[in-house]
Amino acid sequence: MRLLYPDDPLNQRKPDDLFAEEFDLARARGFEASIFSFEDFERGRFQPRPRPVPGEILIYRGWMLNLEGYTRLTQAIAEHAAKMVVSPDSYRAAHHLPSWYPLVKGYTAETLVFDEDADFVTALQGMNWPGYFVKDYVKSLSTGAGSLVRTPQEISRVVSQIRKYRGEVEGGVCVRRREDYVPGSERRYFVARVRAFSSKDDVPAAVVACAPLVSSPFFSIDTALRTDGVLRIVEVGDGQVSDRKEWPAHKLVEVLQHVG
Repeated sequence: MRLLYPDDPLNQRKPDDLFAEEFDLARARGFEASIFSFEDFERGRFQPRPRPVPGEILIYRGWMLNLEGYTRLTQAIAEHAAKMVVSPDSYRAAHHLPSWYPLVKGYTAETLVFDEDADFVTALQGMNWPGYFVKDYVKSLSTGAGSLVRTPQEISRVVSQIRKYRGEVEGGVCVRRREDYVPGSERRYFVARVRAFSSKDDVPAAVVACAPLVSSPFFSIDTALRTDGVLRIVEVGDGQVSDRKEWPAHKLVEVLQHVG
């Protein structure tokens, strides 16, 4: 199995600094590893170094791609007679909220999905939620006033800011019921081939229950403790484009050994 990382734009002979430790540890554990220019890939040119060997399977560990971009990466790897572990369909299954939300509905905040030009005020009339968390299919808004608003009247403003700051609304708009979480209680878990892994402690029952539900060989589950003491799933994501957060590099490399 081969790992694929973005290179350092200022020194294309080495991986980007964010992934350098993971890259070195993975190679020390016996992984083959390649780097490529993410900037060149976005311009339509893909030249991994070293090139994948025909018949190899690859795991990407790098910057987030929209579904179209990930599909292009999968096709580019196929041109080398190699194959990505995570297919575009599996990438969508963990990357797009409308794909994973129905599967873990009992463990996460109530969510409604809309087109980006929907009439949110009319659609949410009578809901009377304590607040509304707004994101596209993948990410929330981390700039400006953020994604949390008090009333449906404010949702269109957040959608406009997502367009402005991120360049697109990926897929559509997800409006989530506000839940209040204990500060500092967020944790990330990785799932490899249905098995859930923790960075340092036990895997909670909610994560174990949800691990077999998402149709992907490698994804992440983020949790937080709600202020009433209930553990909640706050996000599911593709494992290839999920950063390590509290995970030391060597622990994630151990998980990668279970993916192939």
